[in-house]
Amino acid sequence: MKWTTGLLAGMGMMLAACAQESGHGDNANARIFVDYMVEKHDFDRDEMVELMREAKRKDAILKAIKRPAEKAKPWYEYRNLFVTPASVAGGVDFWDKNAQVLTEASEKYGVPAEMIVAIIGIETRYGGNMGGYRVLDALATLAFNYPRRSKFFTKELENYLLLTRDQEVDPATLKGSYAGAMGFGQFMPSSYRAYAVDFNGDGHVDIWEDTEDAIGSVANYFAEHGWERGEPVAVLATPRPNADMTVVNDSLDPKWTVGELAEKGFTTTAQVEPDMPANVFSLQTENGKQYWIGLNNFSVITRYNRSRLYAMAAYDLAQDIVKARGGRS
Repeated sequence: MKWTTGLLAGMGMMLAACAQESGHGDNANARIFVDYMVEKHDFDRDEMVELMREAKRKDAILKAIKRPAEKAKPWYEYRNLFVTPASVAGGVDFWDKNAQVLTEASEKYGVPAEMIVAIIGIETRYGGNMGGYRVLDALATLAFNYPRRSKFFTKELENYLLLTRDQEVDPATLKGSYAGAMGFGQFMPSSYRAYAVDFNGDGHVDIWEDTEDAIGSVANYFAEHGWERGEPVAVLATPRPNADMTVVNDSLDPKWTVGELAEKGFTTTAQVEPDMPANVFSLQTENGKQYWIGLNNFSVITRYNRSRLYAMAAYDLAQDIVKARGGRS
């Protein structure tokens, strides 16, 4: 009896695993997607049908996408996830190994080397953790089994198949995050197609193994989103007692100017022009709230990840790497 019970339990686990790993050949949304790719982009129908069978449904991905967002953490805890002695030392090492290409990318795109290094450090630990899911599985799972963001991930799957066709890469081979982000800088497929560059001119855009392309691509992403060469990122603000607190954290975009924020009670001793686009945000430290004026370049960082905490962590890590390295040269 115990043997039978154990056998049935084992079979149940096997069936559950098989269900989790099933392909999308019979999924109605996947069939609609096949029709679209054939009609819109002239993909071969038989190949698309087979690819949907090959694209596995992963319950682990669906669980991961539903986890509480990191933004639930206060700043002083969030910062400690990314700005650590190990991440600073890793940034110095990555910079030293790629100093020439970082200098070239910085000169071409106007983005400081430390900012490029910090982004790659936060995203993948300088290439040490680019994700272990097949991008095909991740995007298909979320496109066809996660209704809340199905439209977004279906579009990313479309972009992924277009980029793998353009690059002549087997779409079943590339790996990335549970959300389908790829390479050193964790580009989504649409971002890859729009902003990834062949920085070393070898005729191939590779953000997985080619650090030159990866560095150039991150720099290009920032430049294309409006990074201003030589301009500051964020400056400390001191709110007056009568400051208008309704404007704090009201937008990730710089909807005010430095001068307007001063009129609303948020002043700074930093040397910034009153007509600079800006917003004001607060960070929860262990000793209370800290107020910052975020400038245009701060907003650009949030285009990489729509989070003030992320942007500030990247900025802090970048500054600490410069200090640990003894400067940019």
